[in-house]
Amino acid sequence: MLKQYPKSVKIVFKNFPLSSHKFAKKAAAAALAAECQGKFWEFHDELFQNYRNINDKKILDIALKVGLNEAQFNKDRQDPEILAKVNRDYEEGQKIEVTGIPAIFMNGRRIENRDIKKLPSMVAEELKKTK
Repeated sequence: MLKQYPKSVKIVFKNFPLSSHKFAKKAAAAALAAECQGKFWEFHDELFQNYRNINDKKILDIALKVGLNEAQFNKDRQDPEILAKVNRDYEEGQKIEVTGIPAIFMNGRRIENRDIKKLPSMVAEELKKTK
C-alpha cells in the first residue's frame, strides 16, 4: 500500500502490550530500542513470528539475529522515554477502546474486517472518498 500510494497512505504503529502476555511490555520496549538502530520492522517481524516463545533470552536472540549492537540495545530498552512511550501508546489504545491486536484504523475509524487480502480494496475505496 505504501508503494502504491506513497503520498496518500501512511502507517502509524502503536504499541498495545496485552496484559495476558507476560513479556509483551518488554517486547514492545525492545522493538522501540531496535528502532533506535534502524531495525524496528525487522525486530517486529521476528517478535511476531515467535510470539509464543518470547522471553528475555528470545528477545536478545532476536536482537542479535537482526544485527543490533547488544550493549546499545540493552541500554535503549531500559530508557525511561522508551518505557513511557509504550505506556502512552497503551493508554491511547485504551481510550479508543482497543481490546486486542492487531487493531486497524483508517482515517480515524476502526476497521472491523482485518482480512489482509481485502486491505488493498478497502484502502482504494477510502481514497476515493477523500478525493
